Amino acid sequence: MGCTASVKKSDSSRQSNIKALKAAILIQTWFRRHQARLEARRRCSWKIFQALEYSGETDHVKLCKFFNEILSKQAASNSPAQDITDEERLLHIYADPEEIEIDESYSGLEINFPLDLDSVLNLICYFQEGKVLHVKYALLILHEVRNKLRNFPNIRRTTTSIAKQMTICGDLHGSYDDLMIIFEKNSAPSCDNPYIFNGDLVDRGPSSIEVLLVIFAFFLLYPNHVFINRGNHEDHVMNSRYGFSKEVIKKYKDHACKIIRVIEDVFSWLTIATVVDNEILVVHGGVSDVTDLNYVDNINRHKYTSVLKPDFLETNPGNIDYDEWRQVLDLLWSDPLSKPGCTVNSYRGGGCYFGPDVTKKILERHGLKLIVRSHECCLEGHESIHGGKVVTVFSASNYYEKDSNKGAYMKILPNLKPYFVEYTGMQYMKKINFVQRISRVEESALRELRKLIFSYKESLLKGFKKYDTELTGYITILEWTNVMEEVLQIQLPWNMIRKQISVGLKDGKVEYETCVDRYQIQAMFSKTGNFIEALYRHRNTFETIFRIMDKNNSGMVSLDEFQKCCRILCDHTKCMSENDIQDLARTLDVNQDGYIDFNEFLEAFRLSENTSIKS
Repeated sequence: MGCTASVKKSDSSRQSNIKALKAAILIQTWFRRHQARLEARRRCSWKIFQALEYSGETDHVKLCKFFNEILSKQAASNSPAQDITDEERLLHIYADPEEIEIDESYSGLEINFPLDLDSVLNLICYFQEGKVLHVKYALLILHEVRNKLRNFPNIRRTTTSIAKQMTICGDLHGSYDDLMIIFEKNSAPSCDNPYIFNGDLVDRGPSSIEVLLVIFAFFLLYPNHVFINRGNHEDHVMNSRYGFSKEVIKKYKDHACKIIRVIEDVFSWLTIATVVDNEILVVHGGVSDVTDLNYVDNINRHKYTSVLKPDFLETNPGNIDYDEWRQVLDLLWSDPLSKPGCTVNSYRGGGCYFGPDVTKKILERHGLKLIVRSHECCLEGHESIHGGKVVTVFSASNYYEKDSNKGAYMKILPNLKPYFVEYTGMQYMKKINFVQRISRVEESALRELRKLIFSYKESLLKGFKKYDTELTGYITILEWTNVMEEVLQIQLPWNMIRKQISVGLKDGKVEYETCVDRYQIQAMFSKTGNFIEALYRHRNTFETIFRIMDKNNSGMVSLDEFQKCCRILCDHTKCMSENDIQDLARTLDVNQDGYIDFNEFLEAFRLSENTSIKS
């Protein structure tokens, strides 16, 4: 009896354990699938952000190519006499800080030269309080930096043998919080703690001038231990579109032109690359099959005040050294690709894609072992490719959206083995769980994608109707996908995100009009259809041209200048007729004073949810 009861109890326990094990396996399988779906959503959102970013850069590069001749003529007509010295030219155009008086009421931070560590630490605290440094002191820092930079070669060389370490920071893009996190985790630059800042210090973020001045101040303190490579955004043509020029205008108002001009010149003196221990090449973008560092080391980098619009286009447009130009362009703009070869980087519009064979060739040519670059946002702040021979470091966290990516910096020790420190800024924000973070980033990405879709509404509908010959309002999923890629010129997992952008499906076919009716433009004038959508679609291009024409950075242009801007845009995009241009200019000049405020122009194009459709 007792033995039988024991056996029954044992069988019951075994069955219970089996059930528990099956339940655990089921839960684990469900959890893994859930995590996989979340990761797929995360990567899809990432791909949307990246595609939209590169699409914007491609448009900007195309605009620059189209606009170069006009810009060159304009710049040449505004350039000073050629018989004055370089230093006189600098003071003539970019203002002498000694001539700027400080009002007696000014109670802010004062900067004295030569700089000491206390002054730089006070500057950091001053910026953390949200204050703007007086223009006189900002210009003094910029002039001192320029004078030091011009004495350095195009490619600087350094070693870890003295400090026993080297820290490499990637793109910061005006994120002062991320710079402070790096200094908090890794300590500030010093003789014992050297840094390489690998370009793209400015644009996109809200604190570019603060990031720039702090890094420049440390460079003045430790010029042989702080290295600053130029990125593709250390370029005034890029700054006119991606926010840095606008930030300077906002913070320095009447003195903005002086600040912008001297920064243009300083950027042209930044070194192009840094070599560590004769084995590691640190460069912003990458390389190409024609990259020759010895050749690059002997060019005149200063003439590239803009890599997209070099100075020699103004002075000698008929005799351009394209081979030299390409060397610089490739180093600042290129991206690695997993497949072999070297092809034009059509995705960005500048530089090239270089494969593992190109990496191997360049490393062997120069006796190097590793390429460290930035230029591309990474989910975890860093990424390795080409068998570990190319490493990407990106230091701006929350780049596309809050929680969209981590930032990272790279440490090199004397054994030349790199390791990475990851972080996320905005740590003071209310904590939310992983699912909530994914949802927030996803919605932000989809919102931007919907706006792009709406701006191409007429072109998309025209493409859809080529397949819908009977005007049923429905086409196949494949036909819909083909039109989306062909019109928007971006490759995305369209079928995966179809539901997320509210595209209806009936009997296996796409109700195509539902994807273009999400938004409507509330414009301040009566024009409709293609004209309004074209203006909204090209508003960034319009702003770039506008700011180039706004020579004194006042935010205002005359009606004649505005109409000239419209005609250039029309030549570039074919979006307006002459009557449209005149009507637009008259409408925007609300107070009839003959001038147009471009900020008001941008306010005229606000998207709102179309309440007449179902979300």
